[in-house]
Amino acid sequence: MQQQAKILELRHALEAVIVGQAALLDRLVVGLLAGGHILVEGLPGLAKTTAVKTLAAGVHARFQRIQFTPDLLPGDLTGTDIYRPQEGSFHFAEGPLFNEIILADEINRAPAKVQSALLEAMQEHQITAGGQTRKLPPLFMVMATQNPLEQAGTYPLPEAQLDRFLLHVLLDYPSAEEELEILRRDRSRSASQEPIAPVLDVETALAAREEVRQVHIAPMVEHYMVELARATRDPGAWRKEWAEAVEVGASPRAALALSHASAALAYLRGRDFVTPDDVREIAADCLRHRIILSLNARLQKLSRDDLIAGLLDAVPAP
Repeated sequence: MQQQAKILELRHALEAVIVGQAALLDRLVVGLLAGGHILVEGLPGLAKTTAVKTLAAGVHARFQRIQFTPDLLPGDLTGTDIYRPQEGSFHFAEGPLFNEIILADEINRAPAKVQSALLEAMQEHQITAGGQTRKLPPLFMVMATQNPLEQAGTYPLPEAQLDRFLLHVLLDYPSAEEELEILRRDRSRSASQEPIAPVLDVETALAAREEVRQVHIAPMVEHYMVELARATRDPGAWRKEWAEAVEVGASPRAALALSHASAALAYLRGRDFVTPDDVREIAADCLRHRIILSLNARLQKLSRDDLIAGLLDAVPAP
């Protein structure tokens, strides 16, 4: 746990810039520690992009923001071969995905062919372009944002790509006190104020990831994670009224996500072991994007979060 002090310093630095949204800041650090990708969804003006940019500023790593638009092409992400006439040969120019931290802003505005190019990078940590496969940096992580309000000019993310995100975080409005603090900070902020200084480097972040892998998960807690994931596939076994509520439940990748995210959350909380409370706290963010509700459930106004909350109550914790 040698890197834990640096991780906590990063977490406090984020809090000094972002008012409220404590759960979002925790999830961003959890994604960094677990080596997973994060999808942040919320209405405009809730500091989604600012939070991600602040995390990138706190890590001394190569950062690239990509503004997703309907006319984006796969080569705009992966890079392309450029012909050099003076040499009579092609040279591969790396695209923005070869950076270490990627902000995919409004990711649902890009068409399917761009999403498929991103899918390989997110899952395999590699890019195939020009007939060659090239590895991405070890720290590579995608932090994506999307706005659920606008539908014009957007493309729903494919289920296969959603499953590659470790966490799907939903943002809500800040409290009245937090909104007042936002106003006061904005008035006192200098126009030339720089973002936070880097708190840790890439080597420290990778070392912290190795320490997270050493966090102990008891067999009974592992069993609890698997039971939660399996309960999403057959919720009727736990609550009869939900017998036909789910069209597609969470894949086995959900249990892996629960394991990685819970261990990272325990590490962030200063422990070297995972408790059932860690699993319960992170469960909704690990599961909500991996569940497809049936038409009947949607007609009855049953949300995925309601389903997950009910299963957390029904599945006994160790």
